[in-house]
Formats: sequence, structure tokens, C-alpha cells
Amino acid sequence: MSTAILRMALWAALLLLGALPAAAQPAPVPGFKDCPECPEMVAIPPGTFTLGDAAGVASEQPVRAVLIRKKLAFSRTEITWDQWLACVEGGGCTRLPDDHKWGKGNRPIINITWEDATAFAAWLAKRTGKPYRLPSEAEWEYAGKAGTATRFWWGGEAGKMMANCRFCGSPFDGKESAPVASFPANPWGLHDMNGNIWEWVGDCWNPNHAGASAGGGVREDGNCDRRVVKSGSWYYIARLMGAASRDSFPRDQFSYNIGIRVIREME
Repeated sequence: MSTAILRMALWAALLLLGALPAAAQPAPVPGFKDCPECPEMVAIPPGTFTLGDAAGVASEQPVRAVLIRKKLAFSRTEITWDQWLACVEGGGCTRLPDDHKWGKGNRPIINITWEDATAFAAWLAKRTGKPYRLPSEAEWEYAGKAGTATRFWWGGEAGKMMANCRFCGSPFDGKESAPVASFPANPWGLHDMNGNIWEWVGDCWNPNHAGASAGGGVREDGNCDRRVVKSGSWYYIARLMGAASRDSFPRDQFSYNIGIRVIREME
């Protein structure tokens, strides 16, 4: 079944089941691309939010008020195989990862290390002359919450067919990644900020938010041999795909559960 047909079937099922609330209806959030092979980017506004979850597990606490001062743009989706291969062809990326026989194209790139992820962002920066990089954990969570205060941007419960995770109700659950943008975008126009694959961010691992910056920058203290990953994945249960959820992974290792999303600072 083609990606377009599968996506249409998913959306039809969401509407039929009433799983897509009015607030989650897709809205036209404009995006831009800095080069033909670059990811589509979506600008998000600066603002204040609460990092962590007071009702969450210990690693999501203590909650902290964080001010994101800069205007940022996030890639609308996780970086795809097509975008990754453009980096390989352009000499910025060296790894040709295993696609786990799921296919390439517009599926998210997987099996890349943290170093690979930073190399991709550096290639985009060189290719475009724009300040691309990995997001900080706080910046990522700010974009994932998108102005909402519930565990998931659409509410407190995972529901059905709102994301790709184990027991989330989609054909991909517990089996494989889904093509990017197979599920509704959050209010700021970003897809798959919950589930599908974990995403590398810039921060060194700390077991909780004690000492986190109120300015939302990358944490460079802690265990820097391990880096933070955000969003949960197709393999894990819904509890682990909330915007405040967090985990870590060795920076020099890779997994079919982990990929990348990039940001760039706006003038």
C-alpha cells in the first residue's frame, strides 16, 4: 500500500472513530525550506513554559519555568531517509545505516549515532549558511508541548491512532516506524513529536531537571557519554511518549528506535 493511501486511511479512521478532536484538526501552519533537499522548517514563537511534569516520574522533576527567548524553526517532521542520503551525497554524512527492511524514502532515518546526528545538522548549516543544530531538551519539549499543559498535546490520554507507539491503535504499533506525517500535527504544525522514533537532542544526560537552565540552553554538565533522547517510539508504550518523557542513550551507539529532528535559530 502506498504511503499516500495509507495516510488517507489513517485519517479516515481517525475521523470515523471520533479520535481526532476539534483542537487536533490539521491547520495550515506555513513552513519554508532553505534548499531543495533541506527539511521543511516551521517557525515557533518564543515564550515561557514549564519544563518537566509535576505528576510524572522522578526523571521529569523538579519542574522548572523556562524562557525560550529566541525565535526558532523546527523541522516539521523527523529527518527522513531522503534528506539523510542528500547529506551523504553532499559529503556531510558518512553512515549508510540499516533501514531494518522497512524502506527508506520518507520514513525517518534510524540507526544513527549522536555524532552522526550532529554531523547532519552541521552539513545543513554549511549547505545553507544558516545556524542549524540539534535542539536542546528544553527547546524540544517546548515545541512538543506547543502551548498545551497536558501529557500529550491532544489531552491527558494517548487515545487511539494519534501516534505510533505500542498499543496506540495504528498498523505500525510495536512493529516499525511509520512514514513521517502519518499522524496529526501538533498546534504548531510539528508531526510525530509523540512516538514513532526517539530523537537525539544536544544535552548531556542528567537523571532529573535539578540544575537545568532557566534559559533553555543545552546542558553540558552531567554524563556527556550519554545524550538525551525525546518523544518515545513505535516500540514503547504510550506513557513514554509524553512531551516531558525523557531517556538517554550512549552517544556512540545507534538503534532502530532513534533518529533526529533539527532546529535553526531565526534572525
